Amino acid sequence: MPLFLLLIAGCFEVSWAFFAKQSCGFTKLTPTLLTFLFLALSTYFLGIAVKTLSLSTSYALWTAIGTIGTLLIGIFYFHEALSVGKIVSMVLIIIGIVGLEVCS
Repeated sequence: MPLFLLLIAGCFEVSWAFFAKQSCGFTKLTPTLLTFLFLALSTYFLGIAVKTLSLSTSYALWTAIGTIGTLLIGIFYFHEALSVGKIVSMVLIIIGIVGLEVCS
């Protein structure tokens, strides 16, 4: 269950980043409000997950979901370029998370 909550927190992490972009520097009301709502929900679910999971692994996984999720949204929704460097970076993030879990 804590990993599921962490996944939910990561999805909210991606959501608030998406709406932060849509808010145009917090000049549009609805995306701004959604940014802060999803930010609060993301932090809330992260807080619940770290009650039972290690902080280092939880935070790394949470930020990785956010990083990879926003990268994918950037590529598929905002038509940002996908490069070999971005792919290698995503793989390194995943390797780092696995490394943190193995060393825990």
